[in-house]
Amino acid sequence: CASDLLTSLGLPHRHLLLCTGDMGFSAAKTIDLEVWLSGQDCYREISSISNTKDFQARRAMIRYKKDKKNLLAHTLNGSSLAVGRTLVAIMENYQNEDGTIHIPEVLKKYL
Repeated sequence: CASDLLTSLGLPHRHLLLCTGDMGFSAAKTIDLEVWLSGQDCYREISSISNTKDFQARRAMIRYKKDKKNLLAHTLNGSSLAVGRTLVAIMENYQNEDGTIHIPEVLKKYL
């Protein structure tokens, strides 16, 4: 999951359970992942996942059968990591004093 990716990259992050006023109208529950951006001295959203219960299934008519009854499926809506923000987080958290960037160990095999 996205949190595991951030951990493997060694990026400080946190999980936030959003209040109703901050969620999309279709969501019953939303959890955001925020990553620490040292240059901005704050956490910024990098990923989000929402439980929309049967809202999307009702509109798309996504059903399943249980005990010979048609029921609406509950769906999740989520994103992995925003690529641009992930690169910014790596640059900000791994920048050396001379301005060079230390590449996280987990990424070195891709160089």
